Order: sequence, then structure tokens, then C-alpha cells
Amino acid sequence: MIYDIGIIGGGTAGMTAAVYGQRAGKQTIILEAMNYGGQITASSCVENYPGIESISGAEFSMKLLDQAVRLGAETELDQVTGIRGENGIQVIQTTGEEYACRTVILATGVTHRHLDVEGEERLTGAGVSYCATCDGAFFRGKDVAVIGGGNTALQDAEFLSNYCRKVYLVHRRDEFRGETGLAERLKKKENVEFVLSAVVKKIVGENMVEGVVLENRKNGEEMEIALSGVFIAVGQIPQNQVFTDVVQLDEAGFVKADEDCLTTGDGIFAAGDCRTKKVRQLTTAAADGAVAALAACRYLSTQE
Repeated sequence: MIYDIGIIGGGTAGMTAAVYGQRAGKQTIILEAMNYGGQITASSCVENYPGIESISGAEFSMKLLDQAVRLGAETELDQVTGIRGENGIQVIQTTGEEYACRTVILATGVTHRHLDVEGEERLTGAGVSYCATCDGAFFRGKDVAVIGGGNTALQDAEFLSNYCRKVYLVHRRDEFRGETGLAERLKKKENVEFVLSAVVKKIVGENMVEGVVLENRKNGEEMEIALSGVFIAVGQIPQNQVFTDVVQLDEAGFVKADEDCLTTGDGIFAAGDCRTKKVRQLTTAAADGAVAALAACRYLSTQE
């Protein structure tokens, strides 16, 4: 069988692409390596998706998957290992099968780089977050810490300073890697405190985050700060290395594609967090899925 659209990744972008593809009369298949829904499934409460006041990430994902499947999308749990072109067809290679597709949408998402410290995994979703924009409003009037020194960490600290009583910005170096102007703005905020040359040794708490233990990198001294939330912003890792022979990636490994979701590969599109973009949110992932699917449909019409 030859599918019209092969979608690599079963997160919000990928599943939205399947919905739009199926509604356009195209046969789609979603190939997902681990679990449908992607990172949003770890969120206990989603309150920033238009039209839905509150829903768990897992329920949101299952509703979207059910919608795609009811429309006729096929799904397979399999690890994609590459893509090869063959007589105008894109053959998606996996560990167990090959899937011939007329077009491909890369929707592989990203994984957040973790600190790998005690308490981090156990308290993820219970005070540990990797998305200040998603979860910041839950910490209104509370004390939180942002871990990181790049633009994302600085932007997260600025965003959280509008909600939280106190924001500690913890960075392992003496100077931030992010924009100087942004750092200067944060210096002027009364409720933001810089904690430099410090690393997180442990995140403290039984059922919810209660604080962090930091180590001063210069003298080795430890200190504990009482907190309700820890926002980790130390980088994102795209999952695109197996596609380097079919599309161009930027230096960080993201697929080069603008808002039109077009890549450098003929008949290959990119949607969601895996592509080069400034805003990575649930709504932008859904938007990308729609844009990429419609672009794939237009491409197919030119080939007929």
C-alpha cells in the first residue's frame, strides 16, 4: 500500500496533520516510537488551549488521537530509522517495516534536556516543569526557581515574575548566555534574584516540590531554598538526526522550515517543535499540523 501522507511523530502536530489530511480525502498513517500525545501527556492540567477551559494532557491527546482514527488515519508504534526516495515515493524505514508514502510530514517534536538530579523525575508535574508559559499561572503568588542561563531561561524568569512572589534565576556560570538587554531588565525587577555560579544538587519534596538544594561551584558550599516550583530551561533536544540525508537541519538539529512548514526535501514537510521556530506551544503545534497537511495536499495535487 502507498499512503498519501506518512506522518512521523504522534504528538499534537502529527495527530492534527492526520485529522486535516483525512478530512481532505487523503490516506494518512502516523508512526510513533513511544506514546501518542508526546510531552503534553505529562501535564496534569492544560489551561492554555483555546476553547478548552481545563483538561489533562493525557485526555487532550487521547481525544485528538480518537478523532484522527475515527476519520480513518492508521497508526503504528514503530521507531523510524530513516527515509529514502524511490521512484518519486518516500519510503519510511522503521525497525520492523517500510512504509511507502507520497509525502512525509516530520513531526518528531523535542525532548527537554534534564538536570538528572534527585527528585527531578519523581516531581515532574508536581512542581517541576519544563514550560513556564504552560504552567506559570499555577504558581501565582508563590516562590519559584528557573534553572538555566540562555534566552529561554531569561524569558521564563521575566514571564514568571508577573505571576510569582519571588523568582530565583539559577545559572552555573557567572554570566548569562542570553541577551544582555534581557538580563538587565531582570536585574531591575524587585522580585527576581540571580543565583550565579550555582548548580542544582537535589529537588526537595515528598509529593510536591518544597525546595531545591544548590551547590556553589566556587567554594562547594550548599544552600537550600524553599520553593513551590522549579522551571528547568537548559535546552531542548530535537529528534531529527536520522533525516540529515533528506532535509537540512540547523546547527541545533532542528529541521529548517518556516511558517509554511516546507523543508528542503521534495515532498517532505515539518510541523511542530521539531522545526526552526520561536514559539513552541500546544497551539502552534496544532497550527503547524494543519499547515503541513494542507501543504502536503497541495503538493499531491500538483503530482496528479
